[in-house]
Amino acid sequence: MTSDSGQAEIFAFLLVPGFSMMSLASAIEPLRSLNRLARKQAYGWRLCGLEAGEVLASNSLPFAVVDHAEALADAAYVFVCGGLRIDEAEERRYLSILRQAARRGLAIGAISTGPYLLARAGLLNGYRCTIHWENRSAFQEDFPDLDCTNKLYEIDQRRMTCSGGTAAMDMMLHLIANRHGADLARGVANQFHHERIRDQREDQRGGRLENLAFLPDKVRQTITLMQRQIENPVTLPGIARKVGVSPRQLERLFLQHTRMTPLRYYMQIRVERARELLLYSDRSVIDIAVTTGFTSTSHFATWYRRVYGSRPSDMRGRGRMSA
Repeated sequence: MTSDSGQAEIFAFLLVPGFSMMSLASAIEPLRSLNRLARKQAYGWRLCGLEAGEVLASNSLPFAVVDHAEALADAAYVFVCGGLRIDEAEERRYLSILRQAARRGLAIGAISTGPYLLARAGLLNGYRCTIHWENRSAFQEDFPDLDCTNKLYEIDQRRMTCSGGTAAMDMMLHLIANRHGADLARGVANQFHHERIRDQREDQRGGRLENLAFLPDKVRQTITLMQRQIENPVTLPGIARKVGVSPRQLERLFLQHTRMTPLRYYMQIRVERARELLLYSDRSVIDIAVTTGFTSTSHFATWYRRVYGSRPSDMRGRGRMSA
């Protein structure tokens, strides 16, 4: 993963239509800044696609790309930048490119929703990986045998996965620190007012996880139990018994700290999980309803409409958005 010849190490970024411009910029800009601070061309980068042309980011801005074969010819790294759903024929082409790169010994990485393609290519078997928190439940449903963590990024030997957004900067700063030292890495971070380089032991803080740290212990225990019991929901007395309080005490705690009853909070968690599966998996609506503890699609649809103001089927076709 390092070059001893003095030549620039090349990063090839394989763009999937609908990729996140924020994630891509967060990955490239630390490399550019390191070159400037080190006063040498330590890194180079190329944007590539299935063929030369343009790839649209999720914000509809076009990015010029070269053909993947040209970009990967002398690359040391290839990172797939995930985006929207792609059709089966195109997906096979991406998988073939990534497998060829792995056979040639390139370090393989993925940003945002990119781990889907690495997983489908079989390139994450036996490696730790991560993905954006919004995609994680669906990803784990699709690939239950993979070790998918909730970390900001994971570097496991020659596999690098990142949850997207500014976490891509932290991952690149980690690589820079390993190659060029912590002082230069901190110098790069300072260029972007990035006050602290987060390491790969740190969890993502998205969705409900953002607020859990500020809740009383009994409420946190209850929410953790709810998150683990999605498919087979536990009754309120059962939950209260497991966390060691009375149902009435639990009701008071939840109303005070979440402004919801425990059962409404539980229902919200289940519907949110269902939304993730609708957005990021190909499972049928009835299968998702069962997986999230609903006894019928009509019951599921009623609660889904109550929480999101739309039907479950309305989420289909929106694709995997990238962070």
